[in-house]
Amino acid sequence: MGAKTPKQFLTLGGLPLLVHSLRVLEASDDVQAIVLAVSKAELDYCRQEIVSAYRFKKVQAVVEGGEERQDSVGLGMAAVGAEADIVLVHDAVRPFLTTGMVARVIAAAAKHGAAIVAIPVRDTVKRIGADGLIDETVDRKSLWSAQTPQAARRTLLQEAHTQAKRDGFRGTDEAQLIERLGQRVAIVEGSTENIKVTRPEDLMIAEAILAGRQKG
Repeated sequence: MGAKTPKQFLTLGGLPLLVHSLRVLEASDDVQAIVLAVSKAELDYCRQEIVSAYRFKKVQAVVEGGEERQDSVGLGMAAVGAEADIVLVHDAVRPFLTTGMVARVIAAAAKHGAAIVAIPVRDTVKRIGADGLIDETVDRKSLWSAQTPQAARRTLLQEAHTQAKRDGFRGTDEAQLIERLGQRVAIVEGSTENIKVTRPEDLMIAEAILAGRQKG
C-alpha cells in the first residue's frame, strides 16, 4: 500500500480493517473462538489496541505469524484447541465478509470436508505464452475466483499443512493444500463486495462499499 501502517490496521470508516472483520466473526453464532496471527512487531499493538480496546471476547490467542499466509495459518492452527472440529481461515484485509458467508462455508465444510467462498469469473480470461502474446481464450464457465473465508475439518487442514511442509510445497490458499491430498473442496458463492484491500485504490472502493451499506 506504500504506507508504514500494516494493511490490516489501515482505517476504513474510522476503524481498522481488522476490526471490521473481527466484528463479523464475533457476531457469528457459528464461531466459538478466534486466533489472530500477526507479525512479532504487531503482537502487543494487536492485543492492546485491537482486542482489548474493542473488547473482542472470542479472541482466545494472538500469535506470531510467519512470512507468508501458509506459515501464519500453520502457526495459528497450533493455538486452536483439539475440540475444534471446523477451522475457518479469513484474510484480515477482507472487511466485508458476512455472518451468512461464515455460516454457509462452515456448513459446506462440515458436509464435504472443506469449502471456500468464491465468485464466478466474469471477465474474459486469456492465456498468454512466454512471448507475452495470447495463446488462447480460456472458457470461463467453470472458473471461479477464490475469496475467504475458507473452512475445513481441523484434522484435514492439519494433514494438508503437514504434507505441504514435508514436500516443501507453497500454496496460495488452504484449498490448494487440501486439493493436493486428493480431497475435493466445495464452493460457496460469495460477493463482489468481499474485496481484498491490498492497493490504495482498493481502500477507495472499500470506502464506497461501506458508505453504500451504511446508507442502505
